[in-house]
Amino acid sequence: MRTFVIAMALLFPLYATAQSWPQKPLKVIVPFPPGGVTDSIARITAEWLTQRLGQPVVPDNRPGASGAIAADLVARAEPDGYTLLSAASPQLAVVPHVQKISYDPIKDFAPISIVGTNAFALGCNSEQTPAKSLAEFVEYARARPGQLNYGSPGSGSIGHLTMALFLARAGLKMEAVLYKGGGPVMTDLVAGHVNCYFGNFNELLPHAGGGRVRLLATSGEKRARQLPDVPTVAEQGYPGFRTETWNGYVAPAGTPREIVERIAREIAAGCKDAAFVARLDKIGVDPVCSTPAEFAQAVRADLALWKHAVQAAGLKAP
Repeated sequence: MRTFVIAMALLFPLYATAQSWPQKPLKVIVPFPPGGVTDSIARITAEWLTQRLGQPVVPDNRPGASGAIAADLVARAEPDGYTLLSAASPQLAVVPHVQKISYDPIKDFAPISIVGTNAFALGCNSEQTPAKSLAEFVEYARARPGQLNYGSPGSGSIGHLTMALFLARAGLKMEAVLYKGGGPVMTDLVAGHVNCYFGNFNELLPHAGGGRVRLLATSGEKRARQLPDVPTVAEQGYPGFRTETWNGYVAPAGTPREIVERIAREIAAGCKDAAFVARLDKIGVDPVCSTPAEFAQAVRADLALWKHAVQAAGLKAP
C-alpha cells in the first residue's frame, strides 16, 4: 500500500500539469535555417496550434550538424510540453547512421504527429542528359560509366541518399557533387554543370516548365498530386523503390501522454481544414497528421531504410 501511495504521489504532478496545460507559450525548435521546407512546415503548424491551444507557439531556428544540435537540445529539455522539435526524417532516421550523436532517436523522444510528407523528383538537365524517360536515362548513363554526375544538397542528405539508392538498384555509377543546400544545386543543374538531381518538388518545378530541366521520375509509392504525369521510379521497372521525407512534431521522452495526444489531435484537425492543407500543398507537402503510434512506427521503419541507403552511398557509420 505504501509503495502505491508513493507512486501516486510521484505521478500526481505530471497529471496535474497535463490537466492545466498549456499555461504559457510553447517553443518549437527548428533544426534548419528559415526558408526551407522544414521551417515552412514548422511555422504553418505553429500558427495552427497557436489558434487551437490559445497560447503562442513560437518557432526557434537552431541549425547545425544536420539538425543534430536542435534534436539534442529537445532531447535534454524538460518534458513538460513546452519545448517541441519540428523534426524532419534526417534528424531521427539518417543522422544516427552518419555521425556521432548524443541522443537516441527512439528512447529520447515522444513522437506526436507526422504533419506531412514529400517525395522527391529526379530532374535532369535536358541538354546534358537527353533522356525522356527513366529507362532512357539508365541506358544513357550505363553507356557512360563514371562520366555523369549528380548534385547533392549535402553528404547524407535525403536527396543524396535517394540517388545513391537508385543507382545501386540500377547498377549505375555516377559522381556525387556536394553542395551546401538545394539552391546551389539547382543553379548548377540549370546551367548544365551537373547532370541530374533528386530534389524537392518546390525546387525543381519552377525550372521544369522552361525546357532546361526534364523530370523523369518521382520517388514516392504513388504518383505525386503535384506531378500526376510523372511516373514513379517503382512503376518504371523498380518495384518497391520508395523514399520520401516526413516532417513532424516530437516532444522530449517523458512528456505526459495527455499532452502528446492533445497536440496530435489538434494537428489532426489541421488536415481537415482547407486553408491548412492548401498551405502545405503550396510547398509540395502532402498532409498526413498521423497518430503518435503511427509516427513511432515510421521512425523505426525509416531507420532501417536509410541505414541501407547510407551503405549504398558509401558513407561510413560513426
